[in-house]
Amino acid sequence: MSEDFFQGYKGEALNLLKKYQVRVWGQAEVETTRGNFQGTVLPRSENDDQKHIVMKIVTGYNIGIDTDTITGMKETGYKKANYKIPEKEFPTTKGLPSVKLLGTGGTIASRLDYRTGAVIPAFTPGELYGAVPELADICNLTTDKLFAVFSENMGPDQYKKLAIAIGQEIEKGVDGIVIGHGTDTLSHTAAALTFMVQNSPVPIVLVGSQRSSDRPSSDAALNLMHAMTAAGHGDIAEVMVCMFGPTSDEYGFLHRGTRVRKMHSSYRSTFRTLGDVPLATVTRKGVAPIKKNYNPRRKDRNVTILPYFEEKVAIVYYYPNMMPDIIDSLVDNGYRGIIIAGTGLGHINKPLYPAIERAHAKGVHMFMAVQTMWGYCHMFVYDTGRDLMAKGIIPAANMLPETAYIKLGWVLGQTNDPTEVKRLMLTPVNDEITEREPYNGYLIFQGGVKDVDEFVRKVHK
Repeated sequence: MSEDFFQGYKGEALNLLKKYQVRVWGQAEVETTRGNFQGTVLPRSENDDQKHIVMKIVTGYNIGIDTDTITGMKETGYKKANYKIPEKEFPTTKGLPSVKLLGTGGTIASRLDYRTGAVIPAFTPGELYGAVPELADICNLTTDKLFAVFSENMGPDQYKKLAIAIGQEIEKGVDGIVIGHGTDTLSHTAAALTFMVQNSPVPIVLVGSQRSSDRPSSDAALNLMHAMTAAGHGDIAEVMVCMFGPTSDEYGFLHRGTRVRKMHSSYRSTFRTLGDVPLATVTRKGVAPIKKNYNPRRKDRNVTILPYFEEKVAIVYYYPNMMPDIIDSLVDNGYRGIIIAGTGLGHINKPLYPAIERAHAKGVHMFMAVQTMWGYCHMFVYDTGRDLMAKGIIPAANMLPETAYIKLGWVLGQTNDPTEVKRLMLTPVNDEITEREPYNGYLIFQGGVKDVDEFVRKVHK
């Protein structure tokens, strides 16, 4: 057989495929010392080892089979797969709301590259409809692919372009906006858009997925349906993050853009509101608000777009024995703002004090957040906090550290006046600072004890 039939295979795995005359994309039965498997032989990553054959089994999952365990193989059919989803023109249905999907990249718009084994941003927004035709029952969708990047490559330039594009779509009369985004920095973009797009008359919903579209357990399709429902039919006209509520597919959560964080590296229910409860739940049937106070949908087209961001802003996570050269290096490199995620109520060690004083003398704006994620920065309680405030650090109440970082960049993009910077930072735009946290805004349960285990058995994760 030609080498073209064994894409990416080498060594022992290649010899085994040749021995049994089984090709890549061939449907095969594989006998092993650990049982028998049926499925399609997939290409290998060019960077992988020589001792595994990869198959997509009948359940839709990909598995690797150690060559040392294989006792026999038989090709039962052959059909080369096409993993590119064709784009489809979205139908228009009278009476359905108009929703604009702005694509940025990320797992919700991705496919598996079998050459490298990596998930890559490859689907255009139009291809998403080809994958999720149910969207046509929810809204009249138009799409625009603004970027094609992983979320770690999103930054101030993208934030500003997104804000301007949102303003233009609102002016055109769209009923709602959905932004497809990678999950890793989705909360940062949600915070940035909350500050840059204010007083929106329509919902702005950021959505991603934890698992790529070619996996049977992918949450991409349902997250998209929930996001389109929230954007087209929901009454909450704010910047929100829409992702799974429980790890099952019962409902999604709508989280306020300033109070949300990715909490788990792989769970589908990774996003959680911190220091508060989510805004709402959402299913394909509609949106059910949890919070009573939110910005309602309006019919006007009025929106305030403030696309500003100063890039010379940093966030520093304090750790024991941190050295002053960390702060000095930021100052020496021209940074204009620093968010410090301090311990406890907002503390750092005394060896940093001289560096803090030097930074303050150079006009660097410094704010303290807490690394506990829940709770408030209270710098009046201990001498450490009082000393730090005297040296120029301003407590940022219960702003999440990453939200404080985004907000400081946004504020310094508009002004460098210390009084105005402090005023803007401490004036809430949309609940990045709250007067109090509800008793049920902090829930952490630990397994292994009777009462918790009994509770967990009765509910979904």
